[in-house]
Amino acid sequence: MGGHKFDAEAYNTTENGEIKMQKKNKNKQKRKIEENEAELGTETVNIVKKKKNKVKQEEAAEVLNGSSEISITKNKKKKKKDKGVETESASNGIIGTLRKLENCSGVGSDNVTEEIRHGTGVVVSGKNVKDSKYATLISFAESGLPNEVLECCKNFNKPSPIQSHSWPFLLDGRDFIGIAATGSGKTLAFGVPAIMNVLSRRKSKIAVKRNPLCLVLSPTRELAQQISDVLCDAGRPCGVQSVCIYGGTSKGPQISALKSGVDIVIGTPGRLKDLIEMGVCHLKEVSYVVLDEADRMLDMGFEPEVRSILSQTCSVRQMAMFSATWPLPVHQLAQEFMDPSPVKVVVGSEDLAANHDVLQIVEVLEDRARDERLQNLLEKYHKSRKNRVLVFVLYKKEASRVENMLHKRGWKVVSISGDKAQHARTQALSLFKEGSSPLMIATDVAARGLDIPDVEVVINYSFPLTAEDYVHRIGRTGRAGKKGVAHTFFTKENKGLAGELVNVLREAQQVVPDSLLKFGTHVKKKESKLYGAHFKEIDSNAPKATKIKFNDSDDED
Repeated sequence: MGGHKFDAEAYNTTENGEIKMQKKNKNKQKRKIEENEAELGTETVNIVKKKKNKVKQEEAAEVLNGSSEISITKNKKKKKKDKGVETESASNGIIGTLRKLENCSGVGSDNVTEEIRHGTGVVVSGKNVKDSKYATLISFAESGLPNEVLECCKNFNKPSPIQSHSWPFLLDGRDFIGIAATGSGKTLAFGVPAIMNVLSRRKSKIAVKRNPLCLVLSPTRELAQQISDVLCDAGRPCGVQSVCIYGGTSKGPQISALKSGVDIVIGTPGRLKDLIEMGVCHLKEVSYVVLDEADRMLDMGFEPEVRSILSQTCSVRQMAMFSATWPLPVHQLAQEFMDPSPVKVVVGSEDLAANHDVLQIVEVLEDRARDERLQNLLEKYHKSRKNRVLVFVLYKKEASRVENMLHKRGWKVVSISGDKAQHARTQALSLFKEGSSPLMIATDVAARGLDIPDVEVVINYSFPLTAEDYVHRIGRTGRAGKKGVAHTFFTKENKGLAGELVNVLREAQQVVPDSLLKFGTHVKKKESKLYGAHFKEIDSNAPKATKIKFNDSDDED
């Protein structure tokens, strides 16, 4: 089979050829910009054109000499557009499109985004983040907050990293993305600015009928209740009132609280949307919105509810998103509802990483062997029957089955899952927290954000659906500087997640069992909800590809 000869005439590299190629590319870029002109507006498109022309001129200068170079020099003498024009004359959507076009043309983003790296491993990025007013807080006193607001921090020596980096931006009204491990103080990181937002807008601390000014969305009831407990305690000295809205319980008390007047609403998307549609929850005055564990909300299918709820708030609002991980769907949601250049603070790593204070043990076994192995591990880890052990399962029915199985074997155990009534879930969690029943079976409703003190061991009876959930699960132990153990059962049904699990183990410098490596170390690509996966899984034992060589004399290297 003959190859194609290189056509020197078709691809001449003379000066004239280069000029033609430059003109062709320039015309192509011009047509693309003209297609967007109606949407972007003439003034913004002119900005794009000037920046693109500058890039083309610089590229041509490296290739062309003589008259071309003289022409470029003349163009460079033109006055530059003031940097403030972009912000003053373009809407959010226009700015976002402008930046995308700049990125495509190779223009650097230094004029839009700055980045600071701190010795503590914290990365802060966003527009104007180097401004002195955003200096990292070393102490609570430096924040300048009223004493009654700081009352909630009296048990802490200094702000946590996520608090010390987030407060200056949130208190200044900036849109904010906070990525930090669970147990890092995220609730007060967004809670204290929420309280200050209320105090700055309320003229009186007297409880009167009023619409809420701040909204916090949470993916689960348990996390919503935990956030509510923190914000209620923090707001009490200031006269700031909060209400927790979630399903699985009577709407009556929640409706009464809303009608009497509250400042902050903390809720799950489903119940909150119900009360909005009933006409008892009015968010038209809400100008400060927090999405906590935003990735989990999208995983649980709450995106339509979240969009609907956000549409009920002020059109001009401050948005904050907090999470331990930052997958693509959440990034896309942030692009849609936030300013084009929000402040982003990453404490630790933005990539998927487990708590290094947790000893991770992964055991590959058959599905039918899990019950007996769980029994053996409980005899090892829960021998005293006083230390807290949390066992994760995948499905609601599985939680009930494992709970009943352990009851029959003499273990004192409680469980929480979506099948249980809310009062039963609340009671079970309370018994586990206080130590009355220190062994609990749970689905992933307990995997995110819950602050359960002194959990010594986490056992993954069933592997979760995502590696992100695995990281969150084992994050229930090893908190507040303490060490923990996470023992995980991995079966052949989970092989599609083997590569991601191996990466998590290696990043935390944990032992990777040979039995896990047999499933391969490939990382499964994210699937499209509409089209599915665009790849084929390749097992580690698959034969290697055969290299084909063509010895045709017409082909040249």
